[in-house]
Order: sequence, then structure tokens, then C-alpha cells
Amino acid sequence: MRWVWRTILIVLLAAVIGGGYWVYRTVWGTPFSFDMLLNRQAVFALMERPEALTSIGIIDGTWIDFHSGKLDPYSLQARDELVARIKRYMAEVKSWDRAKLSPQEQLSYDIALWTYERQLGSERFPWIGEQGSLYPVNQAFGVQKELPNFLMSQHQITNAKLARHYVDRVKALGAVLDAINSDISRQAKLGVLAPDFIIDDSIEQMKTLIASKPADNPLVMTLRMKADALKDLGDDEKRQLVTDATAATKDIVYPAFRRLIAEEAILRSSATHDAGVWHIKNGDAYYADQLKFLTTTDMSPEEIHTYGLAEATRITAEMDKILKSVGMPDGTVGERMDKLAHDPRFAFQDTDADREQMLARYKTLLAHVRTLLPKYFAKIPGQPLDVRRVPVYAEKGSAGAYYERPSADGSRPGVFFANLRNVSETPSWAMPTIAYHEGIPGHHLQIATATTITNLPFIRRFGFLPAYGEGWALYAEYLAKDMGLYDGDPYGDLGRLQAELFRAVRLVVDTGMHAQHWSREQAIDYFRKTTGMAESDVTAETERYVTWPGQACAYKIGMKSILELREKAKAELRAKFDLREYHSLVLENGAMPLWLLQKSVDRWIAEKEGLAEKPG
Repeated sequence: MRWVWRTILIVLLAAVIGGGYWVYRTVWGTPFSFDMLLNRQAVFALMERPEALTSIGIIDGTWIDFHSGKLDPYSLQARDELVARIKRYMAEVKSWDRAKLSPQEQLSYDIALWTYERQLGSERFPWIGEQGSLYPVNQAFGVQKELPNFLMSQHQITNAKLARHYVDRVKALGAVLDAINSDISRQAKLGVLAPDFIIDDSIEQMKTLIASKPADNPLVMTLRMKADALKDLGDDEKRQLVTDATAATKDIVYPAFRRLIAEEAILRSSATHDAGVWHIKNGDAYYADQLKFLTTTDMSPEEIHTYGLAEATRITAEMDKILKSVGMPDGTVGERMDKLAHDPRFAFQDTDADREQMLARYKTLLAHVRTLLPKYFAKIPGQPLDVRRVPVYAEKGSAGAYYERPSADGSRPGVFFANLRNVSETPSWAMPTIAYHEGIPGHHLQIATATTITNLPFIRRFGFLPAYGEGWALYAEYLAKDMGLYDGDPYGDLGRLQAELFRAVRLVVDTGMHAQHWSREQAIDYFRKTTGMAESDVTAETERYVTWPGQACAYKIGMKSILELREKAKAELRAKFDLREYHSLVLENGAMPLWLLQKSVDRWIAEKEGLAEKPG
């Protein structure tokens, strides 16, 4: 009967996620199409990933919700099953004659095949963590941090079923933490250990998470707060669920975290201080492979390093001109930006009142830019956007800001998380660029647009590629200047340029540590002197790049491609160029590798010039 249940779920999921027309064609109409193949693959993959289904957020809490009380499997067996499934999917894709597909289907074919091939890249490196990360426990992206965050922010508690399932997930957290514990021990035997400072940060972060009494832990407090608002739960059951969550936190979660902390402490004695992945056997090959995947280009570490240095020089010269124009002619750009960062005119106080003031200002900035969107974008998605504080326990190891996608049906908003660990680190002139990157017209606009596309397979609507997604968000910072958002605001423009300089420096620092054997301290020193950013921000950023080699390079390389393609289209089309159309081309075709984006733009240019047929 399992296959019958799976078939029912596939059809229902397809109906909810893909629309009734997909089901009509599958069940009653045309028996098959290439898009249907990709959607069927995506649905089957989602059925094995409860957390991804919750992230999409359409069937959680409904009568077909079979997943929201579970967490993703974490084991070598699960990884082996994933590899086998991907190989099967690749064979299914290759069985189709690409030449007979429509242009849009050919694009889907190329995206799917490239994605699957890249997912199999880790087979060359058996020492990788079971879910594909280099160091499963780390302060920036570690599973031990991301899972509590997932429960508190993505698992919605809007009815009794979801409240009960939340408690089930809290209980399941212990087994996952123990699986991680086993995984890092396996990696250590293969010679893979996080650097000592990463282990130190991770231990401190985990200790912070379990420092409170279980009843006061954020995992329990989240349930208590959200359950109070439920109408379909009686007071007795609400109290019982909070009691159960408290007991699970005390008896399951805390002990599992303590075991993980103890294992990390043991591994710490063998860890080195080497920041780069080069110190791991075959680490150089791994880094080159990661760069190709994360930037979706063939640029070598040396080419990226050189480009980063050149861009840092160019941007620094632009900043120097503006600094002189506001009466700051002396010292290096980094020194002057550091001075500006501590100028009382632009400073917030490290108080809860000023934290609330910062969140309110972010919301005001985003509300204003939303009013300007129709001039620059043909399609404006309706998913709401919220601004929230990074959970306190995760502040130290987290980036200055990050974004979390909305549910496909808009019931859960997109969230821009601002790190308010010390608000004096973020001067007011830096805030607009952060808001535009994480929110509008950056991540939220791009991801919400992709989510609402109805005529593309799921892989193009819900996939995320760092070079495309982060490249767009950095391009959005540049676009904000085109939109006039920095007019009459030289300090805000300095904030924009410092943010771009920050991404150029990332290219230098990431390749410096992982390819040129820079130390953590050398990277921090270069970062600090070049950008003038706060030392705590620079340290957190540098250590983040240690944990995910190559990811930091995606931003500037992605922006480079999107901006260069725009300027190419403007130069070739001249009067025929329409910025809204260009943005539609980039956003309304979903995430794709940069080399495919270039092909799409070239086709669009040819169509506008009457030299090619329009895609079917």
C-alpha cells in the first residue's frame, strides 16, 4: 500500500505546489512531459526531506501533512540513498532528446542536469559531512545552530496539529545531534577537523543555547508564545504541550548538546589553527571544485584573487573621492571609514530601545523602496516581508544579517534577520544597503518572485544557487543607486560602496586562506585595514569563510555577471533596451548557473533584434 499512498501524496503535492493544471495533465490529459518528469523528481525528493517541505510551507498542518513532526534523516545511509536517487534522476533526464524540447524545457534540462552533476561532486571527497558540509558543527552554518533556528522560525504553529508536531520535532532533535556527534568523530578519523577557533566558537554558542533553565529555553518559549494564540487548543493541552517540550528539552536536547560539546572538546586537543582547507588531504581539489559549483564559473582561485584585488582598488578610489567631498581627506580609506563608523552622529546606543529603533528604521526603508518598484519591475510578488532580530544565542557566530524565504502560499512571511549583538557596530549610514540586500529589491524580491512562478518546474522555482541568488542581492545594492535611493546622501552611498568593497575583499580573503595559505589573523588584518569595518564583524565574517570554502566568492562574481550582462544588453539593444524586461528575464526564469543566464540574455537580445524565435 505504500506506493498507493505515495501516489496520492504526489498528486496532492503537485496540485498544491504546481497548480491544478499540472494535475489535470498528469491524470486526465497528456500523459507525460519533460516538466512533469522534473516535478515528479522534485516531489519524490521533497518526501524524503521534511524540513524542505516545511520551508516551502504549503501542506504543513493540513490533513495530508505527514512530515512536520519529523526532521531530515542524518546518516551515511541517507546520503547513499540520495546519491543513488540523483544518479537515477540524471539517467531519466538524459533519456530525453534535448533537441526536441522547447527552449524553456531545454533550459530546465540544462539546469537540472548541471544541478544533479554538482550534487554528485562530493563523492570524490568521502570525508565530507553526511549532509555535504565540510564541518557539520560550526558557528556560522552548523546543523547544531540551524536546526533550533529552523524550529523557532520556520516551523509554523498555527493549529493544534502543528503545535503537537513541534514538540515531536524538539524530541527528534536529540537523535540528530547524536548523529552529528558520530559524524564529526568519523571525519576526525579521516583527518578532517575544524580549526581550533571554529571549535571554540561552536562550543561557546552551544553552551549559550543551553545556559538557561529548560523552561526558559527559546525552543520552549517559542512554543509557549505561539500556542497561547491558538483557538483549537484547550488550556489544559496547551499547558501539557509546554510541559512536554520542557521535558524534552531537559531530558533529550540538553544532554545531546552536552555530549556534542564534550566530543568537540576532545577533538579540540587535536585541532590545528590552519584556516584553509588546503591542510586537508585533497583539500586543494575540493576548494577548486567548490569554487566552480558556488560561482558557477570556471574561474580559478588565482583569477578570483586577482579580480578581488583589482576591484578593491577601484572601489577604494571611489570611496576616497566621496570621503574628500564630505571633509575627510586624510588617512587610508579604511581608517577614515573606521572613524566614520564611530562618529556619534550615526551611532545607536547598545540598548534595547535603540535595537527596536533599528528594526523600525529597517522597516521604514523597505516600505519606501517598495513604492518605487513598479518603475523597475514588471512583476512584484505579494509575499509579506518581516524584519526580526537574530536569536540572541546565535548572534556571535552569525553574519550581520541574513534572509529566510517565505512559504509559497504567503502564510509565512519572508524574514530579514538583523544581527543586533551590538548595535553600535552598525552605523545608520550602513543600514540602507543591508535592507536593500536582504529585503527589497534583493533576496526577498528575487526569492518571492521565483516562488510565485506557476509555469516552471519546481527546481527552477525553489532552487537556490549562491552565485545567482547572492549575485542578485549584491546587484540590488547597485540598483538602489540607479533608483535614486542614495541621492543627496553621500554617507549612504559610502555604505553601499563599503558593502561592495566588503564583497571584493571576500574574494581576496577566501582565496587567500584556502588557496594561498593565509592565516586567520592575516585575513582579519587585511579585511580590517581595507574596509574599516568593525573588528567583531570582520572576525565573524572571516571565520564564516573558513567553514564554507568558496561560498563568499559567489556574491561579487554573481553581481559581476548580472551587471555585465545588463550593460551588454543596453549597448547592443540601445533604444530597444527595457530595464523592466531585463529584470523579468533574470528573475522570472528562476535560479540558474551564470553561464546559462548568459545564454538566456544572448537569446533575449537576439529576439529583441528579430534574429531568433521566442522561447516556447
